[in-house]
Amino acid sequence: MPSTRLPSPLTILMIVVILAAISTWLLPAGQYSKLAAEGTDAFVLTSPTGSVKLPFAQKTLDSLSIDIAIGKFSSGDIRKPVSVPGSYQKLKSNPQGFTSILQAPIRGIIDSIDIVLFILTIGGFMYVFNETGAIARGIENLSHTMRGREPLLMVLLIFIFAFLRASYGMEEEAIVFIPILVPLFLAAGYDLLIPVAVVFGGTSVGGIAAFSNPFSVIVASNAGGINWMDGLYERLILFMIATSFMAWFVVRYAAKIRKNPAASLVLQIEGVVAPALENVVSDQKEPVLLDLKTKILLLIYFATFIGMISGIVWLGWWTIEMSALFLGVSILVAVITRMNERVFVSNFIKGAESLLSVAFIVGVARGITIVLNDGLITDSILFYASDIVQHLPPAVFILFLMVFYLIFSLFISSSSGMAVLTMPVVGALAVIIHIPGREIVNSYLYGINIMFFISPTSLVLPSLAMVNVSYKVWLRFITPVMAVLLLLCAVFLVVGLYL
Repeated sequence: MPSTRLPSPLTILMIVVILAAISTWLLPAGQYSKLAAEGTDAFVLTSPTGSVKLPFAQKTLDSLSIDIAIGKFSSGDIRKPVSVPGSYQKLKSNPQGFTSILQAPIRGIIDSIDIVLFILTIGGFMYVFNETGAIARGIENLSHTMRGREPLLMVLLIFIFAFLRASYGMEEEAIVFIPILVPLFLAAGYDLLIPVAVVFGGTSVGGIAAFSNPFSVIVASNAGGINWMDGLYERLILFMIATSFMAWFVVRYAAKIRKNPAASLVLQIEGVVAPALENVVSDQKEPVLLDLKTKILLLIYFATFIGMISGIVWLGWWTIEMSALFLGVSILVAVITRMNERVFVSNFIKGAESLLSVAFIVGVARGITIVLNDGLITDSILFYASDIVQHLPPAVFILFLMVFYLIFSLFISSSSGMAVLTMPVVGALAVIIHIPGREIVNSYLYGINIMFFISPTSLVLPSLAMVNVSYKVWLRFITPVMAVLLLLCAVFLVVGLYL
């Protein structure tokens, strides 16, 4: 019997576009007055009847019952107009039709072109860099160097893969390292779960507290009008705790099965299993030496992300500057490796092509918001939603939101698509009910990435296929990890409300 498969994320989002257009015929139209900062000179209050300038002062915010410090506007932490509580007015309906549905993806891409180009540039940079083989050589060198010290190697690799996911969003690129580690860990007396736990588990835990992942935290913050640096320290602390726990759990399991091979979950559930792929690493005793060029490339790689964060913190960078950084570093890498001009251009374009689907997802998801805005029902949804949740304790609301993302990520697997689809509404709702925007972004991050461990639409199935381990074995192994991480993230969210 053929298995039932969900439609692709783009198809699901187009269905949501259609549902959004239908909603404009069914829901009442309405609008809040919006307050936006005009630099640090004045606020502009826009209502259905017109606009008026107000003094750029905390007193203005207090008079409008906007519970936000003025520093959030002057520092750029809040970039989009804020809905003024209590200002909702019903308006004449403006239903959206067939033409609006067809135009929505195009207008969405145009409206989010800065993020789209940023994503494509990241893709080009990563492809050019991966073609140098520097990361693969670095990890293979580390693997050979750490022979006989496999527990320490597990910890180091889990932190490396977690960092790569948290910093630039490594996903598909990571699974190629699974077969590289198989012979090393099998020879040391471990089972086939260990390579998957180290690579896929490492990247998965890194996504939970992503600190500069352009496909999750940056896109989500941009869509919600929030500075993505807000909440960075909270996520860094969670990154260290969650990754340390993941490393401890894997090392503990590895020590148990090395001492008693019968304790292996693979052996208990599947019996004796042969690796799915031939060994791809030679049995040579000497480590693969890193030449000076490879060391320079690895240094450039890590310096790029440190430079990006520094530029945002101290120089006010955003998508244009970040895109220029990745383009410039791509050219630098090509020069250092003496990459042929045609090869460089071809590789950069291939990298951009590899993320074209992500760029389209961002555009189509933005198109949903455009349909809702043109139909004048976005604020109506906010009004009725805030009426429902404003009586809930903030802690209950933020935990409910994390669970919402946990479940909803089964249907929309794209973190970028999920962010652009939900953040404009949820971010505005947070302002109305006085919840910090950073915790809205964090609830999104925690929810979708905890589910990433087991979601069939993630990379769990391809990862398991590379070592011939069943999904059932993985579920038995990873469920305790997910339970602890869910509790840990819940604590961070609740505590974060009061910081």
